[in-house]
Amino acid sequence: MDRTKAAIEFAHQAERLGQYAVHQEDDSTGSTQAVKAKFVTAQDPVIETADGGRLPAVPVEEALQLNKLRDIVDERDPSEKEPIAGETRVSKDGTIHGARPLEQNPDEGKGDTDAPLIDNTPPSRTNPLFPPMPLYGPPTAIRTGQVFLFRVSSAVLSFFFLLVIMLGAVFTSIPDAVRRTWLRCNGEDPDKSRPFYEEERRRRKVREMHERAWKKPKIYTDSETEKTEKRNSEEFVPLEGGPDPVKCDVRYYARRVGLDCEIFDVQTEDGFIIELWHLYNPKEYKRTSPSQRSPHEPEVFHDSDAQEPLSGSQYPPGEKKYPVLMIHGLLQSAGAYCTNDDDSLAFFLAKSGYDVWLGNNRCGFRPRHQMLKYSDPRMWSWNIRQMGVMDLPALISRVLSETGFEKLGLIAHSQGTTQTLVALAKEQRPEIGDKISVFCALAPAAYAGPLIGKMYFKFMHVINPAMFRAMFGIHAFIPLMMSMHSILPSGMYGSMGYLIFSFLFNWTDERWERDLRDRMFQFAPVYVSAESMRWWLGRECFAKHKCILATREEKKIEDREDELEDRQGRSSEEESDEEDGEEQSKEGGNMDTKGRDKDRAKFAWYGPRTPPFALWVCGADDLVDGRRLLRRFERNREPFVDVVHSKIIEGYEHLDVIWAMDAIEKVGKEVREVLWKTAPEDARKMCRVPRGCDGITQFYKRKMEKETAVRELDVTAGEWSEKGAQQVGGGGGEGGRNLEEEAKLAEISETPR
Repeated sequence: MDRTKAAIEFAHQAERLGQYAVHQEDDSTGSTQAVKAKFVTAQDPVIETADGGRLPAVPVEEALQLNKLRDIVDERDPSEKEPIAGETRVSKDGTIHGARPLEQNPDEGKGDTDAPLIDNTPPSRTNPLFPPMPLYGPPTAIRTGQVFLFRVSSAVLSFFFLLVIMLGAVFTSIPDAVRRTWLRCNGEDPDKSRPFYEEERRRRKVREMHERAWKKPKIYTDSETEKTEKRNSEEFVPLEGGPDPVKCDVRYYARRVGLDCEIFDVQTEDGFIIELWHLYNPKEYKRTSPSQRSPHEPEVFHDSDAQEPLSGSQYPPGEKKYPVLMIHGLLQSAGAYCTNDDDSLAFFLAKSGYDVWLGNNRCGFRPRHQMLKYSDPRMWSWNIRQMGVMDLPALISRVLSETGFEKLGLIAHSQGTTQTLVALAKEQRPEIGDKISVFCALAPAAYAGPLIGKMYFKFMHVINPAMFRAMFGIHAFIPLMMSMHSILPSGMYGSMGYLIFSFLFNWTDERWERDLRDRMFQFAPVYVSAESMRWWLGRECFAKHKCILATREEKKIEDREDELEDRQGRSSEEESDEEDGEEQSKEGGNMDTKGRDKDRAKFAWYGPRTPPFALWVCGADDLVDGRRLLRRFERNREPFVDVVHSKIIEGYEHLDVIWAMDAIEKVGKEVREVLWKTAPEDARKMCRVPRGCDGITQFYKRKMEKETAVRELDVTAGEWSEKGAQQVGGGGGEGGRNLEEEAKLAEISETPR
């Protein structure tokens, strides 16, 4: 191509992918023209502007065209550039997951990406489960009119949709309200049948006592000095108290239990500003300066010399705290982990001795972007995959940057597990697995549960993409919900939130502390994109395939394989040991050097960089099917996934895993142990031992002692062999160790209590 012609085309493409057209720019905007497409992954090119800004991902074809024209203009040889890193995964049904080279699809990339917004879905060369986002260029009169129409239509239609849901929730709650009224009229307590009735009453009394004590004026006595010294010696001293006004403020609830919270702003690689909340004990940690909590550069996992000391350096060597990052579920914020006072999972882990960080996904309570405004549809052009490959790495990178560790423990609930499971996949961003010591998945959301077949979800699945966008828009999903959050009294909003979400997702508050329920719904819902909800509920993606990383056809193949394996397993019990041995030897020929089935590794979702997994599955969860995910691991379909802990909690519903009154006993304590067991050995040496993990530390200490003793004994094994069997009690010819030494090793190798 002629260089002059290429320069003209490059200028057009740069404006097409920029934030504003050239004539729309001024001193306040600077130059927003696209100069380069940076491939974060092979499927995620983000735009770098002339002023150094970042714009969200655009279709791969558009990004490749921009870079190709720039190479011609700058007279650079494309072959000298670093190739775009990426991996594809071929499934058993022939589906190709991940970005493929353009030459494999010569007919793709020729679609009209300037089509009306209602039809503007570019052809996909990427994972069929994750269609690319629409291309929204600089604002024009036509585009502005289309955006306005979408906002009007979605405001009206989504209001009626929400109204129908509210009426349905109220109608279905009438029988329970009648039952409770009847019991009260007969002098009975309708709550007496609740599983934690007595415990709820006890906690209510304790809370009331603490509220009264907080309101008491100070009475100075002769022993006041002793009381002050005793109070100062307490590790966690509440900084807030009295009656609970029910706030949407994590810091307030942290201070009620003797902790505190600071908020870090984190910039993602595509320019979004998201919040990272850090819990700490104010008696041993000094709040960092605002400049330290401001956004860093968008690059992640970038080693640079920080001008200010790391916040983690406040802890001396040997007394550091191992970092833990917690990610929330759909329509929630990370405040969901902080609503149950000392029984909140985040507060429990912080008081146990972990350095707890709470990560929020893009938009949240305050939609922010480095360049874009709320009204720009590009602000909302993202779904679960962008949260996984953009938000999650940015949060992990910032926590590691602040603490100085090489790895962290990751805890996620519901949608948080989805974005992690997606991000770790071979064709997505598997390198973040190197930064995670263990992935604790609470109510893991990989397969759909029976709830996806409910009438209102089916309705959203049946309508086509154009109708979905007309109904829910191309901006935030039903923003009226967030407006109600700011207008309604907290008690009314909490009750309404529970009523609606209970109707939608088929859960109850039976295992929750009902007095705290209004708190729980102060941190939900948050702003999410309509595109994200279309991915969950629309006709193209999750609702269609009922899986995050496999198509319907792949799932059917797996079901047939499971049935065949079950039949073979039953029949093999009747076969002779000789026949079993022959079969195993045949199968062994398809194993790699580490005993992994090569065929299954080929079709697996995850590769060798995957961190260990720990899973807590809710046994009565209708929203997602955690049992099926466990079965995938148990059937060895993921040879590279090391499941270090798994548990099905019978009777638990989707949110019980974080909100049930016994969640700390059934989940929290196990999470605490798993985090410490899987932490790197060099990290454990730098950190204080979390409460409840002393036995684990002693176990590893004994294990190291045993390994040292074995090495020392093996050194002298040759000498023992030369002296003869009579010198080793008749047992030295083979092992070279006497009975006394074997007894010592047995004593050292005791398992942790």
